[in-house]
Amino acid sequence: MIKIAMCQLLIEGGEPIRNFNRAKEFIIEASKKKANLIIFPECSDFGWTHPSYKKAKTIPGKYSFYFQELAKKNKIDICIGLTEKLNNNFFNSAIYINKKGLILSHYRKINLLNEEANAYYEPGSKLEVFDSEFAKIGISICADNYSKSSIISHLLSRMGADIIISPSSWTVNADNNDQNPYNQKWSSTMKEVTAIYNNTFIAVTSIGYIVGGPVEGRKMIGCSLAYKNGKQLIELNNNEVSSELKIINITVNKNKIKKCGTELSNNISINI
Repeated sequence: MIKIAMCQLLIEGGEPIRNFNRAKEFIIEASKKKANLIIFPECSDFGWTHPSYKKAKTIPGKYSFYFQELAKKNKIDICIGLTEKLNNNFFNSAIYINKKGLILSHYRKINLLNEEANAYYEPGSKLEVFDSEFAKIGISICADNYSKSSIISHLLSRMGADIIISPSSWTVNADNNDQNPYNQKWSSTMKEVTAIYNNTFIAVTSIGYIVGGPVEGRKMIGCSLAYKNGKQLIELNNNEVSSELKIINITVNKNKIKKCGTELSNNISINI
């Protein structure tokens, strides 16, 4: 049994230290509750598409070191989305750190939205599945999971992922009060993929109002999701003001039948 903490973190645009201080408190809490892993949202440093993204650090670098030390001190694995600087380029990235403080995986978002691709981030160039202490894990980020980019999740599953983790930053217009505002935008992919491959898919999104940048005024409202074997395990609260931590228990079937190859492809429809 794996105890996974899903943290809908309040993200303030351009305020990495304030965001990190909140994240630290939830890491401590999750560790005290004996969680094996805590998952944070996309761009948990500066916020998604905030104009201060050019203050990003390298990975490894100052900000990743901060979470590596927290993982080691609290004996918990951490997956978190960070903005990354590499030479003169910037990436919407996510890293997985084990409880020894080692970065096991470093992923850069591939399916960038127009708002972020045109002026902010470069696309990533690789997918990987890696071994953690308790499962084979693959990482995607937010819009990587749109139905027309769901090939990313299918590939991670074919590569053997027991669990797909997706740091996200789902947004809606500020006047949107719909309790189910995403209209299956993410859940359809998560349901389909986990039903086909009998694995687990966890997407954790931020909360708060977006200040600055091309989508200023929109809000992040949580509704983080977890699916297993085609069934929804949990949906966190719809809110834009208060961070939330929920711990779920996951059992990994390490003897599951591998699903791959052209025979499987013939039964899958991906419209790109």
